[in-house]
Amino acid sequence: MKKLLTTLLLLSGLHSFAQKEIAPNKWLKLFNGKDLKDWDVKITGYDLNDNFGNTFRVQDGLLTVNYDKYDEFKERYGHIFYKKNFSAYLVVAEYRFTGNQVKGGPGWAFRNSGIMLHGQPAATMTKNQDFPISLEEQLLGGNGKDPRSTANLCTPGTNVVMNGKLITDHCISSTSKTYHGDQWVHVEALVLRDSVIKHIVERDTVLVYNKPQIGGGNVLHADPAVKKDGILLTEGSISLQSESHPVQFRKVELFDLSPYINDPVKLNRILQLLQQRNSIKK
Repeated sequence: MKKLLTTLLLLSGLHSFAQKEIAPNKWLKLFNGKDLKDWDVKITGYDLNDNFGNTFRVQDGLLTVNYDKYDEFKERYGHIFYKKNFSAYLVVAEYRFTGNQVKGGPGWAFRNSGIMLHGQPAATMTKNQDFPISLEEQLLGGNGKDPRSTANLCTPGTNVVMNGKLITDHCISSTSKTYHGDQWVHVEALVLRDSVIKHIVERDTVLVYNKPQIGGGNVLHADPAVKKDGILLTEGSISLQSESHPVQFRKVELFDLSPYINDPVKLNRILQLLQQRNSIKK
């Protein structure tokens, strides 16, 4: 009985430690559910923070991308940037696509958005630049019948390494299942500087790569002083896309891992707790 009580006390202590280490107050809510005061908007062809057509807005407590004030899309790709850069973190988002694609949106942009990782700051984009130099965790919705994975990787102005090989393809599919309709989808990205990046969908890791670096094409009108090919990306901005299909986000939050990045033991402990957090009672 004494051994059993000791074991129970030990487990209780570990449980309490886990609750404290990854408690809700340890997370940074990038989207606060009320306003966009900590975000910058950049839409192709417009100055920084000219939120044309009120594209990015808060509606019913959701970060919403909408085109009801557009007559036509006209390649006005947009991004909303959190105002702080990050280097090592777990970012968590929940999204859903709604409604119909705006007139003039390209076919590939049907139910298409993304979370841009390790991106350039919004202020360094030129007025006519279409996408930030970044790594896109591409968010896709199904058309109701065909397979279409989400949390893929697209690389505007970047390349990555996978399995020891430099990858210069613009988009690489993940192993996720397809999410049809307007259902909410839970996605994450684990980013540890340039050592590893993982895309995660509903708790399953669906894509892994490392050594992200500036290079390649698929970004128009970038400043050559910013697009210096070959430079490894160890930190950067986080932004969300507007690519012509309405989309909503009800959660965008981040756990900062930079305090642990130089201590492998602590980092692994925190990563294990984050991986197991759904089984930890809050």
